[in-house]
Amino acid sequence: MVFFCCLVDQKKTVGRTKPAAGICSRCGAGARVADMKTSTRFCTIPFYWSTCKAIVCSFCGAVLKSYA
Repeated sequence: MVFFCCLVDQKKTVGRTKPAAGICSRCGAGARVADMKTSTRFCTIPFYWSTCKAIVCSFCGAVLKSYA
């Protein structure tokens, strides 16, 4: 009998940021425009990357809106 164990996870990192107009609807802090990179890994080997721009809260880190 053969068993396969697959471990897949996703890691999001924030790149460059710059100030944006507006405030966070969750905590009331300022918002920033950020370059976000998402990497999907299979058994610690990355096999897919995607990048997008997102509006992120500068205090709590919540993603308020993302653009493809």
